[in-house]
Amino acid sequence: MKIILVYDIALEEPKDQNRLNKIRKIARKYINHVQKSVFEGNITESKLERLKKEIMNVIDKDRDSVIIYVFEDSFYYKRYILTNTPDPTDNLI
Repeated sequence: MKIILVYDIALEEPKDQNRLNKIRKIARKYINHVQKSVFEGNITESKLERLKKEIMNVIDKDRDSVIIYVFEDSFYYKRYILTNTPDPTDNLI
C-alpha cells in the first residue's frame, strides 16, 4: 500500500524541537521524506502499524497533528510535481 504522512509539531517550547526531530527520524525509517513535514512511500500493513505505534509514543496528542493517508494497492492515483525540483522518490528501485 502507499501512504502519505503529514505532520505539524507544536514548537512552543525548546524541548518541542526534540519531538519534531524524533518524528522525522521515525518516518524516515519507513518512507521517503518529500518536503519539510511530508513523507510518502510504499509500506506493508505491519510496518504501518509499527510506524503509527512509534509516532504515538512521541507526539503530544493535544498539541501536535499527524495525518496518514492510506491508498490500497488497487487504488489508482496520479502524482504531479509542478516545480523544477527533483523527485525525492526517483531513487527507488
